[in-house]
Amino acid sequence: MGLLRIMLPPKLQLLAVLVFGVAVLFLENQIQKLEESRGKLERAIARHEVREIEQRHTADGPRQEVALDEEDDVVIIYNRVPKTASTSFTNIAYDLCAKNRYHVLHINTTKNNPVMSLQDQVRFVKNVTSWKEMKPGFYHGHVSYLDFAKFGVKKKPIYINVIRDPIERLVSYYYFLRFGDDYRPGLRRRKQGDKKTFDECVAAGGSDCAPEKLWLQIPFFCGHSSECWNVGSRWALEQAKYNLINEYFLVGVTEELEDFIMLLEAALPRFFRGATELYRTGKKSHLRKTTEKKLPTKETIAKLQQSEIWKMENEFYEFALEQFQFVRAHAVREKDGELYILAQNFFYEKIYPKSN
Repeated sequence: MGLLRIMLPPKLQLLAVLVFGVAVLFLENQIQKLEESRGKLERAIARHEVREIEQRHTADGPRQEVALDEEDDVVIIYNRVPKTASTSFTNIAYDLCAKNRYHVLHINTTKNNPVMSLQDQVRFVKNVTSWKEMKPGFYHGHVSYLDFAKFGVKKKPIYINVIRDPIERLVSYYYFLRFGDDYRPGLRRRKQGDKKTFDECVAAGGSDCAPEKLWLQIPFFCGHSSECWNVGSRWALEQAKYNLINEYFLVGVTEELEDFIMLLEAALPRFFRGATELYRTGKKSHLRKTTEKKLPTKETIAKLQQSEIWKMENEFYEFALEQFQFVRAHAVREKDGELYILAQNFFYEKIYPKSN
């Protein structure tokens, strides 16, 4: 552009700048259209795969009700919170599904909207509970908690999840939107081209790093009620805590992901047999890292920690961490720096009446 200023008169310089601006906008528009087309193609492929499965099961005649063994009549839902090592954990489920004989299904919502419409809630509950060909099934997606009991379901799915220190999660998400990660490095991200660091964003009062952006893990556990998504709602925090204790089988933390996997393998071997060893020695795909991430300064962290929203999200994180460590303490023992799962620690006696 410096050369243009020397060689061209002012009017032509202005015209060149306008042409360049229009070209940039045109390219961005074309990229957006390509991304939308890719999304449509992915959804079409998914629908085709579903039809193929259904046709395969009905090829020999009318569909008949198949009685499932109790061990197979199980569904796990992992309503994953973004940037909590969810891809790393989900890849383990994909790697184990053939060996352990279960199905993995991604819940792909439009624009990753975590709140389903009422009609989609009904469809989803019906699919999960009645789709026997997909049982045992492991469903995962960025969807907030959904109470199956309110739809009259007798056997509810098993919910699991992982959460992360709220500021670390936000920092990771901030850089992810700008630079992506090592999992799909060529994919264009929504904020690509924005070089502003997280510290600079906080100092400038930017919207992408505002305390309101911390409000995510609480509503994911709270659910589909409107109050869950009211930023700073004390009711939402208490409901999230209640659901974590009463509706989730196990909730781990990103910082102790291996221990979370170890507990799942011990408690639910039908799905997670071999998961701990796979996590320790598996492929690079199990370790997804955000690119160009810079740790925030103490001053930035201190500024965010002044927010009531951070205090509530951190309270929920500490609550989840304490519960996870309580479960772990009663399930494992440490020896020589290694954790070992405890063997069965109960038995039955004094059984009456006595058999002849």
